[in-house]
Amino acid sequence: MAQTGEVTVIGGGLAGCEAAWQAAQRGARVALFEMKPHRFSPAHEMAQLGELVCSNSLRSNAVDSAAGLLKEEMRLLDSLVMRVADQTAVPAGTALAVDRQQFASRLTEAIDSHPLITVRREEVVRIPETTCGPVILAAGPLLSGPLADHLRTLTGEAHLAFYDAIAPIVEADSLDLGVIYRKSRWDEGGPGDYLNCPLDREQYERFVDTLGAGRTVPLHSFEDPKYFEGCLPIEVMCARGMDTLRFGPMKPVGLAHPLTGAMPHAVVQLRAENRDGTAYNLVGFQTKLTYPEQQRIFRTIPGLERAVFLRLGSIHRNTFVCAPRVLDATLQVLGRPGLFIAGQLSGVEGYIESAAMGLLAGGNAGRLAFGREPTRPPPDTAHGALIRHLTASDPAHFQPSNVNFGLFPPLTGRKIPRRMRGHVRSEQALTQMRQWRGCFGSGTTLLP
Repeated sequence: MAQTGEVTVIGGGLAGCEAAWQAAQRGARVALFEMKPHRFSPAHEMAQLGELVCSNSLRSNAVDSAAGLLKEEMRLLDSLVMRVADQTAVPAGTALAVDRQQFASRLTEAIDSHPLITVRREEVVRIPETTCGPVILAAGPLLSGPLADHLRTLTGEAHLAFYDAIAPIVEADSLDLGVIYRKSRWDEGGPGDYLNCPLDREQYERFVDTLGAGRTVPLHSFEDPKYFEGCLPIEVMCARGMDTLRFGPMKPVGLAHPLTGAMPHAVVQLRAENRDGTAYNLVGFQTKLTYPEQQRIFRTIPGLERAVFLRLGSIHRNTFVCAPRVLDATLQVLGRPGLFIAGQLSGVEGYIESAAMGLLAGGNAGRLAFGREPTRPPPDTAHGALIRHLTASDPAHFQPSNVNFGLFPPLTGRKIPRRMRGHVRSEQALTQMRQWRGCFGSGTTLLP
């Protein structure tokens, strides 16, 4: 790949704007392609860059939370998105929420006025070759049409998903192992890979009634309510009849208690979400319940009464690559050096996570444009934890995720009280991020 000092960015959302900014701050000449206002996705309405489609909240700003830590790391790395968010913040308690219109306007102004960024308002239907410099694809989760077809060709049909069905993840330490037992279905020869929450008939019927009455998130105008049969929301399955779940994701067959031999009426299975066994996924529990309802209802499951939810479930239209099979730790497509994928398309969830992947892709593309090696953040940082999720997850079960402490490597050394873990993680992460910043480069010398 030629060292032309040029970078191409496709997509003017949070990830694309952040990527363009980071590359330009490292001296690269950036062409940022955005199809608005000539064409809008089903979710967008404004011509400005960086439009916030759903909520105006960027979630917690507390540095001892995973989301807050990610924001603080981004501030250390000279994030344009964080700078503008802080400038346009509105009162929201401990969360960071922004004035949607001001946020988009100031972000657009910053990009338009940067001397090294040229915004081209035209649609890209084919991913450019990297012979003229690195290319960053940050086209967003509603990617479709010829560009999606070309990406499918590059990555392989099986490695591009168009539907996002996410089940909740719980912290292992918060589970009641006095109730929950380990066993895999039909596996009599070992302890098994799954944790099982057993329900008797009364508990099951009460759970079904509670689930059926739960409040759900309304569909967006651009979402199709015709769900795939293979990943129905748990509440949709529940509505089909009292016994539907116990013949589906809560099937007890082959899961008799290994010590007592008792056969439960129904079972909720938990599958390890990471190799460290610190987080578990509720198998088959993808859902459109509101976040408060998920916590209330799922804590009625035996063994989950005190569950700490690291990620809550959702199900919606979303295009993303199977990152463990497609991306390396610098967000480049395997076998195609110089082609980066950023934003939700890379396999993360959320505004800030998308912008963070744009930050890493843009910084590394800016380095690569001048012949410098790309680099990756330390694994104990929030950025590093997201990269670890994208590259080290089991490809067979990969789903996009928000940042959460369950993605981090386990804390080592002395046992740390739960209330202090976020504080310890944040101190450790920010120390490492300050050290790594010198290697990655924050590009603060070229501020327009």
